Amino acid sequence: MHTDPVCGQAVVPHRSSAELEHGGTFYYFCSELCVSKFLADRERYVQRPALASSPSKHALAFVTITVLIDMLGLGLILPVLPKLLVELDGGTLSDAAINGGWLAFTYATTQLIFAPILGNLSDRYGRRPVLLFAIAALGLDYLVMGFAPTLVWLFAGRTLAGIAGASFTAAYAYVADISQPEKRAQNFGVISAAFGAGFIIGPALGGLLAAFGPRAPFFAAAALALINFAYGWCLLPESLVKTKRRPFEWKRANPIGALAEMRKHRGAIALLFGLFLWMLGHQVMPATWSFYTKYRFDWSEAMIGVSLAFAGVVMVVSQTALLRFAVPKLGERRVALVGIAIACVGYVGHATATTTSTMIAWLLTGLFGAMVMPSSNAMLSQRVPEDAQGELQGAIASIYSFSSVIGPPLMTQLFGRFSAMGSAAYFPGAAFIAGAVLTLASFVISAREFSTAEGANAAA
Repeated sequence: MHTDPVCGQAVVPHRSSAELEHGGTFYYFCSELCVSKFLADRERYVQRPALASSPSKHALAFVTITVLIDMLGLGLILPVLPKLLVELDGGTLSDAAINGGWLAFTYATTQLIFAPILGNLSDRYGRRPVLLFAIAALGLDYLVMGFAPTLVWLFAGRTLAGIAGASFTAAYAYVADISQPEKRAQNFGVISAAFGAGFIIGPALGGLLAAFGPRAPFFAAAALALINFAYGWCLLPESLVKTKRRPFEWKRANPIGALAEMRKHRGAIALLFGLFLWMLGHQVMPATWSFYTKYRFDWSEAMIGVSLAFAGVVMVVSQTALLRFAVPKLGERRVALVGIAIACVGYVGHATATTTSTMIAWLLTGLFGAMVMPSSNAMLSQRVPEDAQGELQGAIASIYSFSSVIGPPLMTQLFGRFSAMGSAAYFPGAAFIAGAVLTLASFVISAREFSTAEGANAAA
C-alpha cells in the first residue's frame, strides 16, 4: 500500500490507479488530477538527491582552503619573482618582466589543456579524487620551483602548476553540487573570497619570507599544499552521487569541445565571451603589478606584498559582505555590470597614478570588480543541468586559461616596451589602458546579452 503524495490518501497499486516514475522513484496517485498537481508543483514533493556522503562542515571549508592555498602559493611568490628572475637570468628588470610573462604563459597553456579534462573527470569519477590529485601535484610543483637552479626548471614547475591549478574546476563544481540555486552566488562568493584571502596572506607573508632569500616562499607554499592534502584525505566527502555522473568523453574534455557543449544552453556562449574579455583585461594586475610599481614608484618587495595584501582585503570584504547585500538587492545581472564598469575606471586610474597613495586608492575599485566573477558564474551555473556542472566549470576554466595564455605576454610586453629607455612612445601605464579597453568591451557584450535574455523571458 502507498500514500498519494498530493492528497495523502492510501492507494493500493492496480491498473485503475495513476502511476508515475520520477527520478527513479514510483509515485502512486488516486486520480489524474493529482498527477497534474504533482507535475505542476513537483519541488514540494520531490526532495533533491542526497549527496554521496552528506557534506559535513568540513566539506565547504576544505574546498575554500584548497582555493585559498592555491592563491596563497601564487601570492607568496609574487613579491620575490622579479628578484629571482633577475638572479637566474642576469638581465634587467624589464627583461625579467618579459620572462615573467612567458612563465605565466606556460602556466596558462597547461591549465587551458587540463582544466576541461579535470572538469570532465570530476563529472565521471566525482570531485574528491580530482581535488586530492591536484593538491598533491601543487605541493610537488612548489618543491620543484624552490630547488630550481635555472630558468628551465622554473618553466617545468609552472607546467606542473598548470595541471594542479586546474583544480578549481572541480572545486566550483563541488560548490554547485552542495548549493541551492538561490545560494550559489553567495557560495561562489565565498570561494572567490578565498582568492582574495590568498592575496592578503600570500604577498604579505612572501614579503616577510623574502628576508630568508627568494626561494623561501616556495618551500612554505609546498608545506601548506601537502598539509591540505592530508586534511582532505581524512575529512573530505564526495559531493556527486553516482546516479548523477556521466561517461567521460574525450571530445568534450578539451577547450573546444567544452565550449561547443555550452552552445546547447541559451545565452551561455555570449556570457562566456563577455567573461573572457573581463578575465583578459584583469590579467594586467597579476602580470605587471610587481614590475610596474617597482619601476614607477621604486617599491620594495615588502611594499609590493603589502599592496597586494590590501587588494586581497578589498576582495574578501567585497565577496563575503558586499556581495551578500548587493545580489539580493540588485540581482546578479546588475551586480556584474556595475562591477565591470567600475573596474574599467580603476584601470585608467592605475595607468595615470602619479603617487603611491593614489595607486593604493584606486585598488578600492576592486570592491565592485570582485563581484563580477561569482555573480556571472552563478548565472551560468543556472543555465546547465546538474551532470554538466563540472563541464561548465571546465569551460570557464578554459576561457580563464586562454585569457592567461594571451594576457600576461601581452601585458608584460606592453609594459616592457613602453617603459624601455629610448622608447618612441614612453608610457609605462600602457598595459592598464589595454585592460580598460578590454573591460569596456566586456561590458558592452554582457549588457547586450542580458538585454536579449530579459526580452526572451518577457516574451515567454
